[in-house]
Amino acid sequence: MSSANRLGELLIRNNRISLAQLKQAQDEQKRSGQNLSFSLAKLGFISDKEITNFLAQEYRVPALDLSAVELDPELGKLVTRDVCERHKVVPVQRIGPSIIVAMSDPTNLHALDDIKFLTGLNVEPVVATENAIQQSIEKLFNNNASINVEDLLSDIAMEDVEYARDDEKEANVLELEKASEDAPVVRLVNAVLLDAIKLRASDIHIEPYEKTYRIRYRVDGVLREHMTPPIRLKNAVSSRIKIMSNLDIAERRLPQDGRIKLKIAGGKEMDFRVSVLPTIWGEKIVMRLLDKSNLQLDMTKLGFEKTQLEWFMKAIHNPYGMCLVTGPTGSGKTTTLYSALAELNKVTENISTAEDPVEYNLAGINQVQMHDDIGLNFAASLRSFLRQDPDIIMVGEIRDFETAEIAVKAALTGHMVLSTLHTNDAPGTISRMLNMGIEPFMVTAATNLVLAQRLARRVCANCKSEVKVNVENLREIGFTEEQISKVNGRLWKGAGCQTCNNTGYKGRVALYEVMPMWDELKELVLQGASAAELKAMAIKCGLQTLRMSGIAKCIEGVTTTEEIVRVSAADNNKSS
Repeated sequence: MSSANRLGELLIRNNRISLAQLKQAQDEQKRSGQNLSFSLAKLGFISDKEITNFLAQEYRVPALDLSAVELDPELGKLVTRDVCERHKVVPVQRIGPSIIVAMSDPTNLHALDDIKFLTGLNVEPVVATENAIQQSIEKLFNNNASINVEDLLSDIAMEDVEYARDDEKEANVLELEKASEDAPVVRLVNAVLLDAIKLRASDIHIEPYEKTYRIRYRVDGVLREHMTPPIRLKNAVSSRIKIMSNLDIAERRLPQDGRIKLKIAGGKEMDFRVSVLPTIWGEKIVMRLLDKSNLQLDMTKLGFEKTQLEWFMKAIHNPYGMCLVTGPTGSGKTTTLYSALAELNKVTENISTAEDPVEYNLAGINQVQMHDDIGLNFAASLRSFLRQDPDIIMVGEIRDFETAEIAVKAALTGHMVLSTLHTNDAPGTISRMLNMGIEPFMVTAATNLVLAQRLARRVCANCKSEVKVNVENLREIGFTEEQISKVNGRLWKGAGCQTCNNTGYKGRVALYEVMPMWDELKELVLQGASAAELKAMAIKCGLQTLRMSGIAKCIEGVTTTEEIVRVSAADNNKSS
C-alpha cells in the first residue's frame, strides 16, 4: 500500500476526514499532481499540523515541524535525492553514529534499511507530512550541491543540442563544437574537474544511459554518485572533453584515449588521463587524475612493515635480477615501482622504462610511451633497451610469453628488471610465469622477489573512535587468539565528519605481501609445486600475506575489518 493510501485510510478510520472528503482530495490530487496531504490541506479538510500530530500519535514517533528546521547542506551528501524522493524522506540532523530522518510513514522498513545501508548510521525516524518533506527535499538539494546543475544549465534550451539518431551516418561536427563551447557546458565540465580535485578523487566516470546521465567519482577506491546532469547534454559534454583532450569529436564509434592538462590556483598543474568508450546510449568517459604533487615516493611512508621494507630494498639494490609487483588495476603498483625507481635513480645508473601509459614524468629516467598501433609494444621496447647500455629497466606489464622471455633474459644478463603482472597474490605470480612458458630454472634464477599489494581506506583521523567488535567475527577474518586478546574486543572506526565527507575514511594505505625467492621456494618450483604449496612454504619462511598485513593495520588503528575483508582474500593455507 502506498503512503498516500495508508494516510487516507488512517484518517478515515480515526474519523478525521470523511470518505467523501478523501474522494474529493484524491480527485484534486490527480488534477494538480500534488500529494494527498497537500490536497487535503488545500481543500481545508485538515491542516498540515493536524496531520503531523495525528501521524505522531498513530506511529508513536516524535512529530517535527520541518518549516522551522534549518537543514545542513552536508546531509545531502549522506542520502541522495533519488532515495529521498523515492521513499518520501529527508535527513534532518546527524548526531554521532545516528541520523534523524523525517518520514511520512515511519513503518516503511525498506526505506529505513536503505538509508542505514547508504549512510552506515543508525536511523531515528520522526514524522512529517509528505508535503513538508517534499518542500524540504527541494530546499536541501537546491542548496546542497557544489554546483546546482539546473541553475548552471538553465540557459541551454532543448533545441540547442544536437541529438544522435539511430540512423545518423556521421556527426554534425559544427553543431557539436558549437554546443560544447556554450558557457554553461564549459562551466559544468570545469566544475566536474575541479570538484574531483577538491574531493581527492582518483577517477571520474561520466556515463550515459537510456534515460539518465550520471557522473560518479572514485574517492579512496570507492565509486560514489556526484551529480545527474540532464541527458540532453551528453553529446555536448563529451565533445567538450574531447576538444580539451585533443581527440576527434566526429568519431563516436571507436574508443579514444587522450590527456588534459589543467592549471589551477597557485600554479599547480593536474593531469587527467581520458578514455572514451562508445556504448549503446552514447560515449562513456573515464578520466584518471594524475597529481604529481601527491605522488608519494618515500618507501618508508607507503605502508611497508619493517621486515618487508628491508626485503624489498635488498632485492632492488641487487645488481641484477627481477622484482615483480602484482595486483589489480588501481592497487598502487605504479606508485611502488616509481618509489623503487626514485630510490635507484642516481647519476651513475642508466634507467629506462616502457609504460602504457606514462603516468608521471620522472627527471633523470628515460620513459617510453607504448604505441601498439605502430608496433611499439613492451617486447619491442625491451629489445631496444638492451641495445642502449641499460643498468635498470622497468616494464609496465608482462602480458605475454615474448615480453616475459626477454625480461627474464635481461635479468639473467646483468640487468635489474622491475615489472608488474596481474595475479591475485605473490605465490600465484610464479605459477603465472610458468604458465606463460618460462622454464622453471629460469624463473628461479631470475626472480629476486615478488610483491603483491592492495589499497585499503584509512580510518579518518578526525573522527576515529574505538568500537566494540564481535570476537567470533575476528576469528573468521583470520585474527589469531593472541591478536584477539591484544585488541581486547575493541578496534578503531570513523564515525563520519566533514573532513571525510561522512564516510569515516580519509586516504588509503597499502597492504603488502612481500615474498623473497627463498631457497625452499626455488626447490619447490623446480619440483613443479602448485601455487598453494608455494604459499604454504612461503608462510613457513616468514611471508606475511595480504590478509595478515591488513589485520596488522587494523590492530594499529589504521583501517577497519570491513576494509580488509573488502580488499583481501582469506588465507586457506596456514603454517603448521
